[in-house]
Amino acid sequence: MTSTQWTAQLAADRALLDRTSAAEQVADLLRLRIIEGRLEPGTQLSEKDAADALAVSRNTLREAFRLLVHERLLVHEFNRGVFVRIPSVDDVLDLYRSRRLLAVGAVRQAAGAERELIDDIDQAVTEGERAAGEQRWKDVGSANMHFHRTLVALAGSARLNEVMSQLMAELRLAFHVMEHPREFYEPYLGLNREITDLIASGALESAVARLDDYFDKAESQLVDAYKRRMREA
Repeated sequence: MTSTQWTAQLAADRALLDRTSAAEQVADLLRLRIIEGRLEPGTQLSEKDAADALAVSRNTLREAFRLLVHERLLVHEFNRGVFVRIPSVDDVLDLYRSRRLLAVGAVRQAAGAERELIDDIDQAVTEGERAAGEQRWKDVGSANMHFHRTLVALAGSARLNEVMSQLMAELRLAFHVMEHPREFYEPYLGLNREITDLIASGALESAVARLDDYFDKAESQLVDAYKRRMREA
């Protein structure tokens, strides 16, 4: 992605920030664009260009960059600048370990969850199905991120929701290694629907079992893709 492309996206996002925008708001916006797959691994983020695009001070932007470096979403390279981070295989393994603990735990304890939370899961799945029907595979990936965040939201914990949002952003960076988004995302649409229906019917242990299988398959696919990329490098 070129500097012109990503700064144009940020300029379009300016309306999402108010005039008293803090570094956390800028970091939230950049994180969201990473989760959506719109800021790709390796993209260099010019401090001046981003500050101009968002109409914020460079000090505010520097603080936002520092927050996202701490979250492992950006990396600062001495004498080169700030870049969107490129995750490693070890990152992928740790990310799946973390998301499995969060999602499986939330689903297992979801008895009595508010109907609104279950409806949010269904909406995320429907969003992915609609995007697939329209051949919008990057949007299918975004809907899949939404699906997994709504699973963790069943726990009713603002802290876990925040952790999951950070994990999903980092994981989305890893997903860029998949050369054919359709082949990666399409098989999981049916699984997402199946898991949602199990949760809605109260069959939580069955949902947990399918979710465990889901994570095993997805992790294996992603690790294999990384290994192929390393052999070709």
